[in-house]
Amino acid sequence: MDDQNKNLILATALSFLVILGWYSFFPPPEPEPAPETVANETAPAGDTAAAPGATQPDTAVSTQPSEEAQAPDAPRLTIDTPRLAGSISLQGGRIDDLALKDYHVELAEDSDIVRVLSPVGEDNAFYALYGWAPGTGLGFDDVPGANTVWSADEGQVLTPDSPVTLTWDNGKGLTFTRTVAVDEDYLFSVTQSVQNATGATVALAPYGTLARHGEPANLKNFFILHEGVVGMADGELAEIDYGDMADFDPDPRDGSRAEVKQVESNGWLGFTDHYWMSTLIPEPGQGFRSIAKYDERREIYQTDVVLPTATLADGESSEVTTMLFSGAKEWATIRGYQKDGIEGFLDSIDWGWFFFLTKPIFAVLHWLHAMIGNMGWSIIGLTIFIKILVFPLAYKSYASMAKMKELQPQMEKLKERAGDDRQKLQKEMMELYKKEKVNPAAGCLPILIQIPIFFSLYKVIFVTLELRHAAFFGPFQDLSAPDPTSLMNLFGLLPFSGPEPGTIFATVFIGILPILLGVSMWLQQKLNPAPTDPTQKMIFAWMPWVFMFMLGGFASGLVVYWIANNTITFTQQYLIMRSHGYKPDVFGNIKSSMKRAPKTEDK
Repeated sequence: MDDQNKNLILATALSFLVILGWYSFFPPPEPEPAPETVANETAPAGDTAAAPGATQPDTAVSTQPSEEAQAPDAPRLTIDTPRLAGSISLQGGRIDDLALKDYHVELAEDSDIVRVLSPVGEDNAFYALYGWAPGTGLGFDDVPGANTVWSADEGQVLTPDSPVTLTWDNGKGLTFTRTVAVDEDYLFSVTQSVQNATGATVALAPYGTLARHGEPANLKNFFILHEGVVGMADGELAEIDYGDMADFDPDPRDGSRAEVKQVESNGWLGFTDHYWMSTLIPEPGQGFRSIAKYDERREIYQTDVVLPTATLADGESSEVTTMLFSGAKEWATIRGYQKDGIEGFLDSIDWGWFFFLTKPIFAVLHWLHAMIGNMGWSIIGLTIFIKILVFPLAYKSYASMAKMKELQPQMEKLKERAGDDRQKLQKEMMELYKKEKVNPAAGCLPILIQIPIFFSLYKVIFVTLELRHAAFFGPFQDLSAPDPTSLMNLFGLLPFSGPEPGTIFATVFIGILPILLGVSMWLQQKLNPAPTDPTQKMIFAWMPWVFMFMLGGFASGLVVYWIANNTITFTQQYLIMRSHGYKPDVFGNIKSSMKRAPKTEDK
């Protein structure tokens, strides 16, 4: 067995084992169930999030939660923007009903649109609320909280051009105003103000809260994707899974488990799902306390941003603005908000450990998609771009492989002279390699370099929203999902879907893309004669077809990348080897592989 075949088998086997282990221990998650449809009906209020404590160094603020009230008939203000639909409940002034007009639960255009926030009383309630934590001289009844019923002028509708204003008077000299504005995308601005006419000095701290009742129904629980708390605190990213919140230290003030950080100048905090996110964002440069907590008794996950305490003399007022992002994790939109001053906001997308690869890979893919307008062709364009970047390495590798072919006669003579003396053979072969300036390990590099690129692209395809429901052509209308074609639907010719992804039938009756992948790998092998060693020959014969079935359940966009990569690699290798005097006999190698091995007869 020559060193070239040894290196190729080693590199290919390594790739096979890594991907097989990945697929075996971390299979793609089941398709997400459909979230609930949009409903603008008012739900009865049940358990609500506790008002956060707001203890500051200069003011002692009570931390007891507000009393829970029932207001099933609380009026609502409509939210209507080009991209959002929903409503605000005047009970607590909660933003608790929000859906995304541009995104559907399923691929069909007539399916329900995605809902990101829902009110208390519905399954998996998730909402944003604001208030003031009472300080010196005030009680919870003196400040607006989760169940305060606000007043608003009738007929107000929240649009990008028309903010809405809510007011509440505590009857004791404090008047509170809340103005909610929204932009053309997913960013709300909530301005809270208070006017003190009590005749005395008061202290109170504004806060914002995101509360989630139970874990999301469509939680993936897939290690490649982070779901749970996400936040930035002075340049430090924090990602906390729901399960880890139960391990927080107990907070003696309200019995919940909490993690508290003091943010000096820039930060944000909230919850992220697979494709959607809701985060509280104080104004850039504003210090605040960042609190992530879990109430075990009511199973409420909560994030709070508590701003510094305002101490107001009689006649004084205070105003503070906090932003709320609630919507789709679109790269361009989030990047725009980051450019506008939300520090590190692009890191709310889970780029993973290979962020130094996933970020530029997606940036190039996004640019190509903007130019081409088709995600499938953009992936092929990305493959070409990557192959251009690594071409110098590939050229050296394939040139070295061609040179190795030329040295085969000399190597055979060395083997004859050395006989059984392995040490002598190795020494003379190394001298030959040095003399001819050949690196026997160069053949491994093109295969090994594909491993981090493959995993990075898999991460990009799995976590980024832009690949969700992204079409290629014909039956391939969602490149984030496995190939929908199958022998059972004549590879998309019949008008019904193939086997359910993740089932044994889907594993056996694979689609056209995995088959093309297997064929492309098989053709790549035929650039060189089959190894003479029976074990090697068997491994080479089976490997393309094992990969074909193994990758059949992966995202079709990833399979498109691999097919394009194999095709370009085949072309590059063939041309480079030809340019160095070695002509690969592809058709001869194919014919040879079709022949049955001759039988040996016992004598």
